[in-house]
Amino acid sequence: MGAKEGFLQFQREVPVRRDPKERIGDYKEIYEPFPAEKLNHQAARCMDCGVPFCHQGCPLGNVIPEFNDAVYQQNWREAIQILRSTNNFPEFTGRICPAPCEASCVLGINKDPVTIELIEKNIAEKAYELGLIQANPPQTRTGKHVAIIGSGPAGLAAADQLNQAGHEVTVFEKDAKPGGLLRYGIPDFKLEKWVIDRRIELMKQEGVIFICNSDVGFNIKAENILRNFDAVVLATGAQQPRALKIKGSDLKGVHFAMEFLGKQNQVVGGEIEENPISAKGKNVIVIGGGDTGSDCIGTSNRHGAASITQLELLPKPPKQRTVLNPWPEWPMTLKTSSSHEEGVERVFSILTKEFIGNEQGEVTGLKLVDIEWMEKDGRMTFEELEGTERIIPCDLAFIAIGYSGPAQNGLLEAFGVEVMENTLPKSKKFQSTNSKVFLSGDMRRGQSLVVWAISEGREAAVQVDEYLMGSSNLPQKDESYFHVEDEIHGMD
Repeated sequence: MGAKEGFLQFQREVPVRRDPKERIGDYKEIYEPFPAEKLNHQAARCMDCGVPFCHQGCPLGNVIPEFNDAVYQQNWREAIQILRSTNNFPEFTGRICPAPCEASCVLGINKDPVTIELIEKNIAEKAYELGLIQANPPQTRTGKHVAIIGSGPAGLAAADQLNQAGHEVTVFEKDAKPGGLLRYGIPDFKLEKWVIDRRIELMKQEGVIFICNSDVGFNIKAENILRNFDAVVLATGAQQPRALKIKGSDLKGVHFAMEFLGKQNQVVGGEIEENPISAKGKNVIVIGGGDTGSDCIGTSNRHGAASITQLELLPKPPKQRTVLNPWPEWPMTLKTSSSHEEGVERVFSILTKEFIGNEQGEVTGLKLVDIEWMEKDGRMTFEELEGTERIIPCDLAFIAIGYSGPAQNGLLEAFGVEVMENTLPKSKKFQSTNSKVFLSGDMRRGQSLVVWAISEGREAAVQVDEYLMGSSNLPQKDESYFHVEDEIHGMD
């Protein structure tokens, strides 16, 4: 490593966020540019540790110490080559990944970890700036045709890898533009869509075909896809939202989070003029304490909500690790997002009981009660606290408590794929019960992270390549990964 004592010389620094009062007036990226000299210092903090646990923490297996050192040495060509060897889209993960690699950083034992996500983003952007990322079509073609259904991170990664292997790849997307969750699920203040457009254009130049407004199973028959392509990858995500089964959840003004976020992204992208769900002047309740709930907060603030309250069933986490949560475990600490900074009341250990409505069938309030968590028979459970039940004003509610699996729209059945009791499709090494059809991303593994989806797309591509050609030169994980995964997906 170029600076073996950099972690002793420099403190962790991250980009400055624009003032909340300014940024809630637009949907632009919230961070100020990070100075080049400071980035060099951050790369220098990566120490010459004996076992770089960050490798294990990253689902993609990014070779982090090596690209950090390349940044410290100002060798941007080497940095992007190292990063691109494991990650197809560092410009995405460098903006929206929760950075499990940083949670695994050895510095985290007694210091702040290396700013790996920040460095990754800057490698990608510097590479584009210097012309180090260019269209690179395959030199030869195999004559095999592959259909990718879904253009989210898993579908795009599979398409990119299979195209590099020389196959003719066509991506089908039901919406007007490619990107899936990246485009229609993540707000622009976290990921501006020009970043996606830039990558899609590059993939087109390399030979990948994108067909949008194509809802396979509806306006395009699955049987036609099966007949015209040598292999199919299903990567349509886990779109079935988990319902909140309480009285009044069918009232007007109670929505699943993605109904709101998706429409707002269409507004920002110029696809529609206005969001049919408006938070302006309303008392907004967000149920769920994860990233999707946070996105609803940021978007509601930009609408001009009168008040925003976020409800979380779990207890409030500590600000720092406790002795019961040591490194290298995932830090179960309080996360404060940019959306939280912009204005919200956060309530923990709270149970929603019933939505209250008026005669017009509109939501007007939410009945809730405080709870106390405790361990019982070796499991965590909770009890309602007597005398704490109350009703709070609610004009608009967003349910953001996760996703149960793939959309139940008949797509899997149309492709002859068997489904397990938990609604996830059966698979072995990404191959479904129909040998010609492969599965990838959240559709296969359930709700997860964008970085996992990219990893899934890469691994699925290897299996498709082997199916078509008998062997594959694409990079892949070792067999132990597949043994565990096959057990999970009912095909061991």
